[in-house]
Parts: sequence; C-alpha cells; structure tokens
Amino acid sequence: MTPTLNRPEALAGRVVAAAAPSSCFDRELFLRGVKRLEQAGAPVRVPEEVYARRGFLAGSDEQRASALVRAWEDPDAGAVWCARGGYGSLRILPLLDFERMASAPRLMAGFSDVTALFSVLCGRLRVPAIHAPVATALGKMEQAHAAEAAGALVRLLSGEPPLPLRADPPLTLRPGKAEGRLLGGNLATLCSLCGTPFFPDLAGCVLFLEDHREAPYRIDRMLAQLRLSGLLSGVTGVALGGFSDCGPPDQVEQVLADALSPLEVPVAGGFPAGHGKRNLPFALGVPVSLDADAGVITFLESPTA
Repeated sequence: MTPTLNRPEALAGRVVAAAAPSSCFDRELFLRGVKRLEQAGAPVRVPEEVYARRGFLAGSDEQRASALVRAWEDPDAGAVWCARGGYGSLRILPLLDFERMASAPRLMAGFSDVTALFSVLCGRLRVPAIHAPVATALGKMEQAHAAEAAGALVRLLSGEPPLPLRADPPLTLRPGKAEGRLLGGNLATLCSLCGTPFFPDLAGCVLFLEDHREAPYRIDRMLAQLRLSGLLSGVTGVALGGFSDCGPPDQVEQVLADALSPLEVPVAGGFPAGHGKRNLPFALGVPVSLDADAGVITFLESPTA
C-alpha cells in the first residue's frame, strides 16, 4: 500500500515566512521579490535574521538551521519561502529535525539549492512542496514573468487546484506516458546528495530536472553518476525544465537524450521551470501524469489538505 501524503494546510490568510537556508543575497532584489509576492496577494514576514552573513552563506550553519525551523514553526505562517538558492542548504541537513517539521507540515517554496531540502521533505517525509522562484529570483525577473510566477505561487499556496504544467515548446526525447510522484529539482544539487542518507528514493517517481551554467559534459557526467549508481532505477518518467546557459541547445538536448535513454522511460523537455526567463511554480511530491508526447504534466492530487 502506498503511504499517503502528509499535506500541509493552505495559506488561508496567514503570512508567508521568509527564510534564508542557503547563500547570502542582494537585499534590493530580495525586497523587490517580497513586494511582488505581496502585490499578488500573499503577505510576507521578513525576520531580521534572514540578513545574517557568514562568508558566502546567509549565516552560520546553526543560524540558518534554527532560523528555518523558527519560520517553519511560526504559528502565524502558512508557508515558508526561501530568499535565495546558491549553495548551503546541504550543510544544514544534519542539523534539522525533519520528523519534528513533518509533524506540523508547511508548504515550502523555492528551487535550485533548495532541492536538498525538498529531497528530504518530499522524498522521505512525503510533505509536498512548491518548486518556485526564490525571492531574489522573483525580484530579478522581467515584470510580466514575475507577475505570472507570483500569481501562480499565491494560487498554489492558497489551496487552488494545481493547473497542468505545459512544455513551451514541447520537446519529446522519448515518447510515452508515465505516472508517479513528482520528485527532483536541480540536477547538480541532487548529485551532491549521492552517498548521503538524504538522497530521495526515486523508485516509482517521475523525475524533474533542471540546471544552469553547467557545460554539456558536466550534465552528462552528473546523469551518468546518478544512472550508474542505481539511484535512477525504478524512475517511471523524466520531465526536464530549463537548462539555461548550458551551451548550444542542440548539444544539450543530445546529451540529455543520450544520457536518459538507457532508463527506457518517457522523457519530455521544455517545461518552463528553472533558471530561465520563466519559472512557473508547480507542486513537488504529489502524484502526476506525464504525457511526453504532448509535453504536459497533469497533477493528480493537490499539495494542500
């Protein structure tokens, strides 16, 4: 019997708590992103500790872990939104009491480096999350794309049924249809979890992948590592988001096709999510149907209770 999801409640008028589990960030971009989400209808609580600094990180490991837990357990908050990706969430994984966090589930929103947190929350603890622009990314986006992403994020946080995610344009690397829980995120961050107790069990899942500024040979090497380690065994399908600034698109496409074809599962690319101009929010950790021929991910369940 498949375990049920541990769904958080919808936002329901509560605030979104900002947290900074990864790199330090540009305050102006961050505040612009916060303003854009508030304009879309979700009030954001910004604790002063998000501005902590320790080298290239937003505070020490202990500071970032404790601040994340405080945001998670804030009784006035219905969701946690990450300030920036970059690097650093991997370092705080051993400091977090994930079982305690799962006992009072919250929706977490973010992407890129936040993949490390999603891998435990969605993968091990079956708490759905929202793959979405972090605050600084929302602040950096062009106005039209930012409004689109902010509106979609607020709708998901508010408990509205998730809309299908459509590739734009569709890219079918291997035809077919697949079902399973949608897991994954940033390819490089996922690879950094190899050999740790935090790598998610991907068996029976549709895998989502995206990345940024990784040369084609590095993409090939990372996918080969995941495949040869057996960590992709049992994946039912693969959905690919943006691979922005990763080299000539036709070369990247060929690398992805060659590296993923041994899985013998449907593979579709072109989904508007990742580090590109469009980064549409969608639910992770929930059952989906992937139609690789049409380039559509249909969400079969809601991420909220």
